[in-house]
Amino acid sequence: MGIRLYKAYTPGTRNKIVSTFNEITTQKPEKTLTLKNHRAKGRNNRGVITIRHRGGGHKKLYRRIDFKRNKINIEAKVVSIEYDPNRNARIALLNYVDGEKCYILHPKNLSVGDKVISGPNSKIETGNSLPLKNIPLGTFVHNVELISNKGGQIVRSAGSSAKILAKQDNYVTLRLPSKEIRLIHKECYATIGELGNSDALLLQSGKAGHKRWLGIRPTVRGSAMNACDHPHGGGEGRTPIGKSSPVTPWGKPTLGLKTRKTKRASSKYIIRRRI
Repeated sequence: MGIRLYKAYTPGTRNKIVSTFNEITTQKPEKTLTLKNHRAKGRNNRGVITIRHRGGGHKKLYRRIDFKRNKINIEAKVVSIEYDPNRNARIALLNYVDGEKCYILHPKNLSVGDKVISGPNSKIETGNSLPLKNIPLGTFVHNVELISNKGGQIVRSAGSSAKILAKQDNYVTLRLPSKEIRLIHKECYATIGELGNSDALLLQSGKAGHKRWLGIRPTVRGSAMNACDHPHGGGEGRTPIGKSSPVTPWGKPTLGLKTRKTKRASSKYIIRRRI
């Protein structure tokens, strides 16, 4: 999980930083756990662009990840650590003793040959999955469920982890990577440890073509457009945007405006808002 810095041999390698991939143990994914991945490329069911700047990119197979970890008290062995083009975290291939295989998110310091298990009586070891009520205070966890038996929905990106702060009645208090402090039901499962590939935040593309490989199309500044195309557009030369604050192409305030709905049912579980 290191990074490689390039010298400016060519314009494309200037400021380029890539992963060394030294933790990857195999190049090809498990065939039974992959499926075709249809990418909408920012279009809806009528073919209309609803999300800008998406399209193109390299073909990607989708790897089925076991976010539920619902094979209770069945031990599994880590067979390989692999690259997943659909996320910035690495994935680990597990072989269960009953012959079944699955992918999980790869936690930091989990190596090939290690054993992991899921269940309420599992040991507090990296890679094991337990209900929050059975995990000690101060433990770092990831792949946390918001609804019991639905599977992990939060704390799934590379290098992230949540910390268990307190337990009271039917809820456990967690501090999330965004510094939000939130209540989650004690029966929800979480996986012990911090996710690996923490250097993912340090990577730099080096050239526009690298973004095109990822399916990201160019972004044009609103101030460079005509007045009919963007609220920031128009004017003679390099003019200001003509607004008290920046807005989206559809006139909604942006750059710092809070967009979360104030009457969401889950707001009562948030003790402290994210930064």
